[in-house]
Amino acid sequence: MFVKICGMTTPDAVAAAVAAGADAVGFVFAPSPREVSAERALELSAGVPDGVLRVAVMHHPTAEHARQVLDVLAPDWLQTDAEDLDELGLPEDCEVLPVYRNGRAPAGPRYPSRLLFEGAKSGTGKTADWSEARTLARNTRLVLAGGLDPSNVGAAIDTVRPWGVDVSSGVERERGLKDPAKIEQFIARVRALGNV
Repeated sequence: MFVKICGMTTPDAVAAAVAAGADAVGFVFAPSPREVSAERALELSAGVPDGVLRVAVMHHPTAEHARQVLDVLAPDWLQTDAEDLDELGLPEDCEVLPVYRNGRAPAGPRYPSRLLFEGAKSGTGKTADWSEARTLARNTRLVLAGGLDPSNVGAAIDTVRPWGVDVSSGVERERGLKDPAKIEQFIARVRALGNV
């Protein structure tokens, strides 16, 4: 199962995520205790090996801001709310992870090939609507976010059957500062479930 650890602000957090087997690390470029500059994200991601995705996490960015992050960091994916994407004029080779929120899921029959689903506001530790997420997960590669932590990720996976999971506040020792032990615990819990 795909695992993303989001909101990286320190080298220790990045190293812990990589060592524990994360598939992706996220850098936040939006107002948040986890916000970093593109230059800082580039420094933090210097030791991220091939095969671990570097995700630029944005929220209603301007086209100029998105371009600056793409130019400096050259992330593997750009994550932002789905409604942002049409306005940004992203290059065709830019891989995106569109965000959908509770009550604003995409309508079928056409779905994005992958998406991130979470609660109304990012980074708050509040869980997404797992029932809504489960319906979506039947139709696309859904990354479940919102309020996950080592204690509830097993139940979330059992309920939603997502393609992947994403955690930020659930592996922090204090707001904006990751706990390497919690990162390791979270990923170990997901891996212990096998390919569900």
